[in-house]
Amino acid sequence: MTSTIAILLTCHNRRSKTLKCLQSLFDAQFPDQLRMDVFLVDDGCTDGTGDAVHETFPNIKVIQGSGNLYWAGGMRLAFQKAKEYKDFEGYLLLNDDVELKPDFFHRIVETKEFCLKKYGKGGLYSGSTLNKLTGQISYGGNLLIKGINTPAYRLLEPKNVPQSCHLTNANILYVEKNVIDEIGFFDNEFTHGFADYDFSLRAFKAGFPVYITPNECGFCEDDHGDNWSSSKNLKKRIQYLKSPTGLAYKEYLFYGKRHFPKYVRRMYFKVWAKTLFPSLWHFKSKNDNL
Repeated sequence: MTSTIAILLTCHNRRSKTLKCLQSLFDAQFPDQLRMDVFLVDDGCTDGTGDAVHETFPNIKVIQGSGNLYWAGGMRLAFQKAKEYKDFEGYLLLNDDVELKPDFFHRIVETKEFCLKKYGKGGLYSGSTLNKLTGQISYGGNLLIKGINTPAYRLLEPKNVPQSCHLTNANILYVEKNVIDEIGFFDNEFTHGFADYDFSLRAFKAGFPVYITPNECGFCEDDHGDNWSSSKNLKKRIQYLKSPTGLAYKEYLFYGKRHFPKYVRRMYFKVWAKTLFPSLWHFKSKNDNL
């Protein structure tokens, strides 16, 4: 039986990375009965990314964005266009700076079959990524280490079996149709970050299995950086605090109010402490909510 899925990406001025990501996608191994439609939002690229994609991969549906969509907005537009095009059985969300392993989709299928057998329904399956330079896990799934109502989390190390988690990055994320039908897609409140964390936690709370796949599915560099460090002046740190591509603290607090209401005051003070007193902040900590 043939299955049809939509693959969603958004891009902004990362031409070489975008093309490399797409090439790794088309070089990957997929079941013979799987059909794919790829939707890529060109969100105001000035480096010719959209044209290069259209020329290299003419079957990809390139959608023009406004230039102000950022990541979450671009992914929402890609999803909207996919929904208008066809009723897909699933959605594969990709970051355009990911290099996929050839067998990554087999790991997704393995996780899907595991969840169907254990829960009787599909859910979200996140593929972990490695940083090629450090050999460390960069993105994937996070576990809330103090319970579902407390924001402290840690990044899971993939094993040779699927693992349950609470928060997923959408660098490589497969979403079953039944999840979309019940909880929708990314919330409009999020411009750039937090949309994937909010989405996966909403899915988990709605009773869907949220898992990382066995082993790693690709490569991706952690590009969050240290723009709030003491090497930056206070003005720039405050700009980063408010920026959609930075700490986006208003959206961060909305995320906190929705999922961790008892900790919003603490989250507010900590994000400002991170900005005002960066030398006191160990920004690499994975055992916190920031």
